[in-house]
Formats: sequence, C-alpha cells, structure tokens
Amino acid sequence: MLAVLGLRAQRRPESVDRGHLKAAVQCLVGGAVLAMAALEVALLTDDFGITYVAENHSRATNVLYSITGAWSALEGSIVLWALILAGYTAVVLRQVRSTDDRLGTGALAVMGLVGVFFFGLVATVANPFRQETVPPVDGAGGNPLLQDHVMVAFHPPMLYLGYVGFTVPFAFAMSALLLKQGGVDWLRRTRRANLVAWTSLTAGLVLGAWWSYEVLGWGGYWAWDPVENAALIPWLVATAFIHSAVVQVKRGMLQAWNFVLVLATFSLTILGTFLTRSSVVVSVHSFSQSPIGPALLGFFVLVLVVGFTLFALRGERIASMSRPESLLSREGAFLVNNLLLSLFAFVVLLGTVYPILVEAITGSQVSVGRPFFDRMAVPLSFALLLAMGAGPFMPYRRATGALLWNRLRIPLLAGSAAGAAVVVAGVRSAGVVAVVLLAVTIAAATVRQFVVTVPSATPRAALNLLRGQRAYWGGQLAHLGVSVVAVAIAVSGGLATRASANLEQGKPLEFGGYSVTFEKTEEHREADRLITDAHLVFRTGDRVDFVATPRLTAFDNQPQAIGAPSVWTRPGGDIYVALSNLESQSVAVNLYEYPLMSWLWAGGVLMAAGGVWALGGRRRRPAATTPPPVSDPVEGVGRA
Repeated sequence: MLAVLGLRAQRRPESVDRGHLKAAVQCLVGGAVLAMAALEVALLTDDFGITYVAENHSRATNVLYSITGAWSALEGSIVLWALILAGYTAVVLRQVRSTDDRLGTGALAVMGLVGVFFFGLVATVANPFRQETVPPVDGAGGNPLLQDHVMVAFHPPMLYLGYVGFTVPFAFAMSALLLKQGGVDWLRRTRRANLVAWTSLTAGLVLGAWWSYEVLGWGGYWAWDPVENAALIPWLVATAFIHSAVVQVKRGMLQAWNFVLVLATFSLTILGTFLTRSSVVVSVHSFSQSPIGPALLGFFVLVLVVGFTLFALRGERIASMSRPESLLSREGAFLVNNLLLSLFAFVVLLGTVYPILVEAITGSQVSVGRPFFDRMAVPLSFALLLAMGAGPFMPYRRATGALLWNRLRIPLLAGSAAGAAVVVAGVRSAGVVAVVLLAVTIAAATVRQFVVTVPSATPRAALNLLRGQRAYWGGQLAHLGVSVVAVAIAVSGGLATRASANLEQGKPLEFGGYSVTFEKTEEHREADRLITDAHLVFRTGDRVDFVATPRLTAFDNQPQAIGAPSVWTRPGGDIYVALSNLESQSVAVNLYEYPLMSWLWAGGVLMAAGGVWALGGRRRRPAATTPPPVSDPVEGVGRA
C-alpha cells in the first residue's frame, strides 16, 4: 500500500492525501511492533506450540536470554529487521510535510517496496509463528554462544540499526534518480540517517569484536570470518559515502559517484544479510537447507539490476561537471580516501565470496585465510592513515607546499618524536613504529587545528567552537578514534606474548613477569548449565595480583562444553587466560599478554562518539541547485 501511494504521489501529488501515506506507515509500524511483541510474549510464556520457541528456547532460559531469543535465530532476526525498517520509515514520513514533496514521497515508496520484501519473508519462508503439530513439554534451548554474555542484547540490534539505516539514503537516491533530480537536497535530507546508521554499525562492529574477545576464548577479536566481513564491507563503503557527500555539498563534485556509493552500500547490507542468514558461509551445500537464502540472494540481484540500470539511464543527467583542480586539495584527498576505502571493501568482498563462488561452480572447496586479508589490509590501512592525516587540513581547490608544511610541520615533529621514543623503548617492529608515527601525527594535527581555531583559551570559547561546527569536530573525534584503534591493533598484535602450558596443581609457571599457579577448580550449577572454573593465581613475589577464572560451561542441551576466557585488564595491557583442557589436578591453558589492548575499545568508543557528536549539527536546509561558496578552507567541512 505504501509503495503504491508513494509512487502515485511522486507522479501526481494532487491525487494522494498525506493522511493516506500516514495511515499506511502506521499500519507498517503497527504490524512490526505487533509481530515482535507476540514473539516476545511467546518466548516469555514458554509457548512451545510455536516452532520457533520450541527450537530456540527452554523453560530453564532466564529472562534476559528469553528476551534476546527474539533475534537470536533466523526468523526472529528478520522480524527485528522489519521492526527497525518500520521505525526508519516513520522517521522519513515526518520529513514529508505534504505530497508536493515528490522526493520524499518517492523515498517512502522505495522504503515501502523494501518493506514488502522483508514483511513477505516474515509471512512466508521466515515465519516465526509456525505451529507445532505436537507441542513438546520443553524446548531445545537456544544457541549456547548466544546465552553466555550480555552483549547479545546490544551487538545484534546495533548492527541491524546500521544495516537497515542505509535504506534511507538508498530510498532518497532512488527517488532522486526517478525524478532525474541531482543536487544536494537528497544528501542533506539523509545526513542524519547516514550518521545514525554509520555510528550504529561502528558500535556494532566494536561490540562484536569485544564479544568475541571476551567470550569465545580463542585469544583474538577479529578473524576475518565471513560473518565479520559481512558487516565490515558495507561499513567501509558507507564511510567513503559520508566523506564524498561532504565534497558534493561543499564543491558540487562527485555527484554520480555518491549515487554509486549509496547503491553499493545498501546492496552490500543485503549481501551481508544473505551471508549471515543463509548458512552459505558454512557450506554451499547447506544453502538448500535455508529457504531464506534464495530469497535474499534474489532480492540482492534485483536491487543491483534495478538500481544500477536506473543509474545508467539517468546518470548522465546528474553527473557533476566540475572536477578537482588538484589532488593536493581537500576534495582531492577525499577522492583518494574514497578510492582506498572502496578498494579495501572490494578486497575483503573478494576474499569473502571467492571460496563460495568456487564451490558453487566447481564443487571444489578452497579457503582464503587470514594471511591473504592481512597481506592486503596492512598496506591499504597505512595509505588510509596517510590520507586521513592530511586530508582534513588541506584547503579546497589547491594546496601549496608552504601551506601544508605550516599546518603539518608540528604534527609531523610530534609523530616523529613518538616514533623515536618507541624505538628507544626497545620496539623493533617497523610496522608498529610506523603506525605510532602516523597516529600521533593525526592526533597532533587535530589538536593543533583546534588550538589555532578557538578564538580564546577559555572553556566557553572551546565549547562554542565544538558546538558551532559539530560535524567537522565530530569527524575529527572519529579520526582520533581511528588513530587509537590503529595503535592498539599494531601494538597488541605486533608485541603480544603467547604461551601454552600444562599446569599441575600447586606448581608455578613464569609468564609476563608473574608467577602463575593453578590452585583449584570449582563447580557452579545453574538452571540450564554446569560451570566449572579453574583458579589460576598471578603473583609478584608473595603478593596476589590477580586470580584468573577461565571456565568451561556444559549446557544441558549441548554435548560439548564451551570455554570462556578470563581477562585481566591493566593500564599497560591485558593478560588473557583460556582453557584448552581441565582435570581435577591439572589444567592446560593458553596464556596471552596483549599490550594496550584496552585502547582498541577506547578508540571504538571515540569513533562512535564522533558520529554522535556530529549528529547535533545543522538541521535540514532548503534545497540548493548550486553549492554555497566556501570562504574558510577548514571550517567549511563543519557546516556540511
């Protein structure tokens, strides 16, 4: 209904009343809320007459994991997608004040069409309300990995807020193409949705890495797993889109490129959903076991074909006529940044889908492992750090060597000093030294820019500056977060210490400057699991510094026990202890020492905080056919 009304309103605004659009959106929201509420009630009341509840819940499941069970399996996760999509659609409706807003009504129509697909999944192949012929007395219980950490309540919803949020710029871009309308109006109207989606996806990635680190016990946080990559790929393209949108708004460039990026971002969210919800990443032969897989793949192909066909037909009319005068300019740096991010996304996409394509075509199984991704990601990451460091401090149009040296000489000196200090401290890894140099240069450049821009050295003046240019300084805060994350990844990975040992009770082992002793085991019985802890005491001399309690959890509905590590976070780094075997008088453990590991999570928080701060920037302005002049080469970004 919403799709039909929106398309009619775009063609003939006088033929549709806004009240009809509002009623259609209310039905969409109401249906989604009702579906999620019904699923939650079924889980909380142990309604095993519903197949989803019988397969993913049990009477012993506590309240928290009963609630999160609504999105911890395939069908429920699609209901969550539909609910979030309905919420974004309602927000878009608030922008559409009348049916004369043809761009807005067209966007509502596109979101309605997307809604038809996902609500159709809920009603057919992903129906969570199918009935059991003979309801069991108790359910099978959920996935143990999704019932062992509170992060299940935050990580999946944040990822979905990001994934689904990119439907909004996609819808406006498609509407603009249908209207043969270029300009920056569709960018300005989707700015907040872009930031909400990007910030949510950023937070979801960081929370997922932390969840993996804290729960799975394999000693890491990112393994280039296809499911991880499925979230990273659209994040990279969306990051490129946010940067290139600034160039179009300020300089009228990259208009066609922005349409490509937003179409690619939305398409990749559908592809990511296919990879994570079809079980195809486990084996191509399990594809037929998931009826939702063909539907998602078909929708992905449909989006690609329709979106890029429409772009090909209309792209010539909306392409920007102006080009960057020089790569040594802000728009030139943003273009380089865009190309690097897009190349990074393509590399990760290629490594992720190549084994799937080979197995689907030839039946042979191949693997693309971590060495490939690391080999490709490291040089691209260094190049991105370089572009990120210089780009925001270049002027528009053309930069002179003298201007760049004036803006970057102090940051470069600070970065060089930091790199030298790391070498003096005994670090001999060239990669670690280079990352520290670049990261400190970026941080120092941001601080220098703030110091020279603030009108007076008072807290009020500083706060007024940050508030007056929230988008620009939000971006700089996010860049600081990226710098901190880069240092954490380089240092924790390049300078880590690892050891595996069999510890007999009472016999100490030296590790990381501590004496480690296995003292005892303890068992704890909970409603649906038996938890066995190993107590390993870390001492310095006679002083007890930390008692690590890695554990094995045996769920009643699972034959295989699941391990969980114990992490000791210190200012200088983490001590990470994971079990590989546990007996009454001995224990086999993997020990890791990761320097500056907490910086990774702090950097992720800074990145997300940058997105939140930028959200408070200027609200929607009237559409402009040409971009406004940029008088200040730095402050102009803050108004985008």
